Amino acid sequence: MSTPQDLPVVVIGGGPVGLAAAAHLVERGIEPLVLESGPDVGAAVAAWGHVRLFSPWQYDVDAVARRLLAPTGWVEPEADVLPTGAELVDRYLRPLAQTPAIAPHVRTGVRVLAVTRDGADRSRSLGRARRPFRLRVRDADGERDLLARAVVDATGTWGQSNPLGASGIPAVGEQEASAFVTGPLPDVLGRDRERFAGRRTLVVGRGHSAANTLLGLVELAESEPDTEITWAIRGGSARRLYGGGGADELPARGHLGERLRAAVESGAITLATHVTIDELVLARDGVLVRGRRRDEEASVEVDAIVNATGFRPDLAMLREVRLDLDPVVEAPRGLATLIDPNEHSCGTVRPHGEALLRHPDEGFYVVGSKSYGRAPTFLLATGYEQVRSVVAALAGDRQAADAVELNLPSTGVCSADGPVDDDKDVPVPAGAASSSCC
Repeated sequence: MSTPQDLPVVVIGGGPVGLAAAAHLVERGIEPLVLESGPDVGAAVAAWGHVRLFSPWQYDVDAVARRLLAPTGWVEPEADVLPTGAELVDRYLRPLAQTPAIAPHVRTGVRVLAVTRDGADRSRSLGRARRPFRLRVRDADGERDLLARAVVDATGTWGQSNPLGASGIPAVGEQEASAFVTGPLPDVLGRDRERFAGRRTLVVGRGHSAANTLLGLVELAESEPDTEITWAIRGGSARRLYGGGGADELPARGHLGERLRAAVESGAITLATHVTIDELVLARDGVLVRGRRRDEEASVEVDAIVNATGFRPDLAMLREVRLDLDPVVEAPRGLATLIDPNEHSCGTVRPHGEALLRHPDEGFYVVGSKSYGRAPTFLLATGYEQVRSVVAALAGDRQAADAVELNLPSTGVCSADGPVDDDKDVPVPAGAASSSCC
């Protein structure tokens, strides 16, 4: 059995990294098939469209995508301007998906349920590498199977939030209290304003998602004075998030940390450190959050909780694929030591490509923020370099696949001050990947 060469390379996810993969495949003369579960490309980015990135356009546009867009009359945004998530979709992702080279290969409203080898489950080895991949998908017409010569998983981690409980499992009562809990980036000054105005809000997490929400709540409190803001972190200090200030190579990122520090010092935000959440109890006027501060019992009653503890990869659809993942970070084993958040910031991760992203099932790759597993140091520009290298390998260009280069901004709130003892908080408003990045 041989893998039919006329089968497409299936790219799962129509966000920035997935569409960049499609662009590189097209330029290499390889047919892509992009499957996006949302109603339009960039659906995950659109979910936080109200947030302004702190990385400018120069880091947000893939080089090959730029070449495909140029003949269409696309006007490239100014390199030093900071886009919102909505602008990233409207001015880049949607135009890219509509180019003549990409448009015929994009399918929206298609969810991938499972990936496997055609005719071989995970335990079967004989002839495995010669078999195409089989994908079970669901769309408006029901379930069906597709075949692919290779698969690139660029689904990100958006929507796969870590629980509020500190031990990797939900706090007692977390499911029952879900009506009081939002995701990491609610639009507190827009569509979600009524939920927070004049109410008591607890924000949990120590990353960029938490910072943006906290600063939005501070602004809301200026016109809604009864708005109360409590910020809970598991670590002993918020210094890591305050970051490098004026020394940050991304000025907006440094300014974010400075504004947050000022809000805490002024008393606009009540910061609680060393917090462990054990239980959520429905109360008459809200939800009672019970837990510990250090080893002492503590509780607070609030009207809303923002879960900004970050994300984790969803590996359920890959159950029949042979993966080689680090047991701690849940990233490819060779990549894990390079992205350990205890050692690296998003500006100090060394360039890496196909050689560190490959898995035992030849032709299968996880790229983008999902490739980083639970590490919070992913950058959008990193994802673009990943797919350039992966596609070069798929095209048989080993030299290009191994020649990985990347120029990233350093310092700032991505930097760790030492061992990080709270949850991963993927910094969504940093570079707009399908899940998030800086």
